[in-house]
Amino acid sequence: MLHVDALKAVAAQAIVLHHLSAYGPIAHAVEAWLPHLMSVLHHYGRLAVQVFLVVGGFLSARGLSATGQALQGAVPELLWKRYLRLALPFMAAVFLTLACSLLVEPWLEELTPTSVSLPQLLAHGLLMQDLLGFESLTVGAWYVAMDLQLFAMLLGLMWLARRLQPARGLGQVRRWLRMAMAPALVLLLCLASLFVFNRDEQLDIWALYFFGAYGLGALVHWLGLSPQRRVGLWVLTALVLGALAVEFRERIALALVTALALAWWQARHDQAPEQQPLIRSPRLAHWVAQLGTHSYALFLIHFPVCLLLNAVFEHQDMAGGASGVVMMLAAWGLSNLAALAFYRWVEVPSGRLQLGNLLPRLLRA
Repeated sequence: MLHVDALKAVAAQAIVLHHLSAYGPIAHAVEAWLPHLMSVLHHYGRLAVQVFLVVGGFLSARGLSATGQALQGAVPELLWKRYLRLALPFMAAVFLTLACSLLVEPWLEELTPTSVSLPQLLAHGLLMQDLLGFESLTVGAWYVAMDLQLFAMLLGLMWLARRLQPARGLGQVRRWLRMAMAPALVLLLCLASLFVFNRDEQLDIWALYFFGAYGLGALVHWLGLSPQRRVGLWVLTALVLGALAVEFRERIALALVTALALAWWQARHDQAPEQQPLIRSPRLAHWVAQLGTHSYALFLIHFPVCLLLNAVFEHQDMAGGASGVVMMLAAWGLSNLAALAFYRWVEVPSGRLQLGNLLPRLLRA
């Protein structure tokens, strides 16, 4: 779906620019020359994570309940497969970042880990580094861990919805409950997050803090299957606006805008996927699709590239905003090129490893 790829592509590029504006001597040099631009990139670039949260919720709900059906399959197996999809390329990126950190430490001591321990590596491997109180070994590690938490929470709600379905009853009522139970539970937790948990920043290492945005994406998927889609979107919008009236948060406002845009594009796609293309140029559409496909690879690999380019900038004793802009653009471009290689040689091969059935086999043993 090109509209999903477009959202992922834009969000990934914004996050890369945010990190390039926040770390290292290149960022400091450009900030001295273009302070307003760097302030915008630093402040608003980080909000792009909300786009990933909404899209992530949408894709997860679509994957678990494509036609609105109750959850199919065993929860441990589904969670294990999601963990592998996230953790294997993530740990490859962590080790690559550590290798680059060793190379650049003489020039960028402030950007390299103070120490690395086996428990710290294990915590990262389990995607629990923040919950266990360890320093992150790469930027964005928190989001990878959060993605797994959020998926597990959605999976748990859908499992609960399956358990709550009546064993007996009128066929029509039972069918309605099968379709509505999971969205209803997701809506309740989504509202709890928006009105309560998301207002406490001390909870930002827990899925409850972010489930408002993630739940919006999931609900957009289910509403897209309903004949009352438009009414449902109006009700959902009113509820989110109510949460913003209680306490305005830019991140939630962006999540709402993203959810509505996604709902609109998805409706157009469902009605006439070939007649109303989001991008009319086939070549541009191809590039957008590629950027969306490689967005996770870019998210993982851009920080090692940032480290290397900042080390070159410092080692060569470059000075001035113009040099900083050139190096920043170079880091941005090279990050995208590195993402192509990382996707091809790490992310895709890791997905082909025959590990998906390992946990079910152990549980049956």
